[in-house]
Amino acid sequence: MKLSISDKNKRLVIIVFSGLLIALSLNFFLIPGNIFGAGANGIAQLLSAIFYDLFHIKIGTGYLIMLINIPIGILGWYKVGRSFTYYSVLTVASSSLFTVILPVHQLSTNPLMAALFGGVISGIGVGLALKFGFSTGGMDIIALVLAKTTGKTVGSLMLSTNMIIILTAGFYFSWESALYTIISNYAMSRVVDDIHTSHQKLTAFIVTKEADLVVGALQKSLIRGITVIDSKGAFSNEESKVLMLVITRYELYNLKMTISDVDPNAFMNLVNTADIEGNFLNSDQQELLRKGQSTK
Repeated sequence: MKLSISDKNKRLVIIVFSGLLIALSLNFFLIPGNIFGAGANGIAQLLSAIFYDLFHIKIGTGYLIMLINIPIGILGWYKVGRSFTYYSVLTVASSSLFTVILPVHQLSTNPLMAALFGGVISGIGVGLALKFGFSTGGMDIIALVLAKTTGKTVGSLMLSTNMIIILTAGFYFSWESALYTIISNYAMSRVVDDIHTSHQKLTAFIVTKEADLVVGALQKSLIRGITVIDSKGAFSNEESKVLMLVITRYELYNLKMTISDVDPNAFMNLVNTADIEGNFLNSDQQELLRKGQSTK
């Protein structure tokens, strides 16, 4: 799906805002409180602290964040999508830049407050990026790759992949630091799941008078089955069509943008879907269909 100028500008605003939130979380709460963030950010913090303690070499966390995300970005390019990875790399660059520019300043001497606020603020940054179709890099990309194949929540997978950071913080620094890191990561994962829950499925009912155009556009942007139902407005007495399809929340953004581009007057109702039976393609099967190969 080709993004409009306004949509690209909206994504750029989210990129800058997400990067700023992550940098604020690191420099104002986590780093001064000796609490470690999630994923690549936490690994960058650990490496920065270890390099300084062992070799007296001070390497900024922002520089390490960018370095760690290079191989992860390559993984995302091939496994998640080029557009997704492109905007994710921009978000990594944004967060790295703000982390380098902003001073490290302790806003709270209470480690519990620092852990909670650091986790919540970074969770908002990560969740917003995912909601708009990209990520903040690092473990976000790895978690999304795993979420598409396991069906588990992005937040829970991110939490499980951060265990190595927690254990390293406990052994190398202190177990109190590790405990506060757990609290911070848990707060972040809950916020991420509240904002972006890609494992959840939705049933979309779209009422439109431009059914053929909408179906054609949807089939180009989403590989999902669409059921077309004849309908008639009770008030207007006008003929229309109802399109019904089941999607994941990860696909919701593309669905909304596609409908808005083709038929701005369409009415869309989204319903949470508890369970499904039958052929619901996962990301690997969708990729095979895009390449014209069989999913069997």
